[in-house]
Amino acid sequence: MSLLDHGVQKYPIGDILKSSAACSWPGVAAEVRMHPAGELPSITLEHMEIGIALSCHPNSIVSRKGDGLQQVTKVEPGTIWLCPAGTREEDIKVSAWHEVLHLYLPVGRFDQLSEFYPGARIRAHSIRYLGGIHDEYIRRIGQSLVDEMRAPSAAGHVRADSLAISLVARLAQRYSSDWSYGTNPAAVRAQLDERRVGRVIDFMIANIDQDLSIDDLASIACLSPFHFIRMFQKAVGKTPAHYLNELRLERAKTLLVLGNAPLADIALGCCFSSQSNFTRAFRRATGVTPNEYRNTSR
Repeated sequence: MSLLDHGVQKYPIGDILKSSAACSWPGVAAEVRMHPAGELPSITLEHMEIGIALSCHPNSIVSRKGDGLQQVTKVEPGTIWLCPAGTREEDIKVSAWHEVLHLYLPVGRFDQLSEFYPGARIRAHSIRYLGGIHDEYIRRIGQSLVDEMRAPSAAGHVRADSLAISLVARLAQRYSSDWSYGTNPAAVRAQLDERRVGRVIDFMIANIDQDLSIDDLASIACLSPFHFIRMFQKAVGKTPAHYLNELRLERAKTLLVLGNAPLADIALGCCFSSQSNFTRAFRRATGVTPNEYRNTSR
């Protein structure tokens, strides 16, 4: 089952307002759904699911049972539900409409945590089945993924990967029965030296027109994805997604000034999902549209 197929099976009623399907993120999926009052079928979860309420009817209540644990949650904006992989959910009832951001994570991401936290083995199934929690850090990650869905950037895959990895780490630290507070990621001594930084940047430039992921970049640095994100930002002062996005925008500027390629071709060559997304991102970064930049620079 693909990540987004999970939502199709679990939520047969209601409308999908926004989906990451067009973004083709490899390590996380997201969708905003409008849930009406009603009952949902029983399901055994194959992926980790996080639900974040965005808006709701003032009398909206969600009642659900997972592996025999009954929960009743009064819905408010920011309310979060955790649904771990392997949980058997049943008796799911919704009393009134609410709009929810659903995030789906593959279980493989949790296996990589052992490379980041020495001696720890964080299983995807160890995340607790919880409802009605409020976690501002998770909410901000969710909002960043919504922003990326609405206005895809040139480094969307890398940005979504990075956010997913941060989300997995948060779930492990706060909500896993496997977590030990003696585990200290600051004790990790792996460093991203100048030679490896240069190798990663050279790889970004050589593959600037290709869809890259955090896994691709981390493998070039010979680090786990969790290590790589932290080490790259410490060494360069920017996240991998921010740095790659800037490289692609600079390439777009060069193509605009030195050639007559159509904007749609430049957008595609710089890994924007569409010409409109390219124009929006370019204007946000430079204050002018691509056409205006081409005309004034010449």
